[in-house]
Amino acid sequence: MTQIKTSSQQKKGIIYMLLASVFFATGGLVLKFCPWPALAINGARSFFGALVIGGFMIFTHRQLVLNWTTFLGAISYAAMTSLFVLANQMTTAGNAIVLQFSCPVWIVLFNLILFHKKPSHKELWVLFFVFTGILCFFLDSLSAGHMMGDLLAILSGFFYAILFMINSLKGGDALSSVLVGQLISLICLGPLALRCQWTMPATLSIIWLGAFQVGAAYLFFSLGTGLIAPLQASLISTVEPILNPTLVALFGYEKLSGLSLLGAAIVILAVFWNSLTGGPIPKAKTNPNQLNP
Repeated sequence: MTQIKTSSQQKKGIIYMLLASVFFATGGLVLKFCPWPALAINGARSFFGALVIGGFMIFTHRQLVLNWTTFLGAISYAAMTSLFVLANQMTTAGNAIVLQFSCPVWIVLFNLILFHKKPSHKELWVLFFVFTGILCFFLDSLSAGHMMGDLLAILSGFFYAILFMINSLKGGDALSSVLVGQLISLICLGPLALRCQWTMPATLSIIWLGAFQVGAAYLFFSLGTGLIAPLQASLISTVEPILNPTLVALFGYEKLSGLSLLGAAIVILAVFWNSLTGGPIPKAKTNPNQLNP
């Protein structure tokens, strides 16, 4: 009976992560519709994101968890989203999203440092291929002048990895971290949006980015990472780096060069290959908020 329940939880976690990835993937395209500065966008969309997450927690009577672990997740969320929006304006959407998906590398390193869990031979090969793909992006960026944007995208991936691991840490609750992180972003960056022009395209973009691209997406993300292992969750979400630049390209905003396409293919295929064998559900101390979506 326990095995059946575990299998059911993993399937639910996979579905949640896929839904989160689809909503996440709309960010690259919708950001093109909003001419605001990056930090103003992140501050304004955090208001609508907090409404969605906060409304869900009130409706489901889900407790807000406040401790050092969830605060770490909140700071990571605020840093990750701000860096990613900045990266989208300083490099291509394709570069930003694929380089952010260096997060499996950081997760492996965190597992090694925090839990003394050594990567398997397969994971080492995955890390090698991910680094190779990232190197392709950097070589391409040297000529395109996107180096700073690419570096910000990788740094965003560092904080993204922390967010993936919050539900596996003692006292962690990713949904609480996301809500507090959105409130931090709103307080610190929201005033910047007051100086911007709230045209119809900009307003609709901000509402979508807040309510769906971060609100609904991180709702599914938080539920999903509470049911499956961090590395498995991050690898399932490779739907995002495929769909994100595809949507941007379909609307004619940009396209990846040959070298960047090669790098993207290497990174995506590497993490997809590793995701073919999923990991177990995290064994950390269970929070009643985590496994009762």
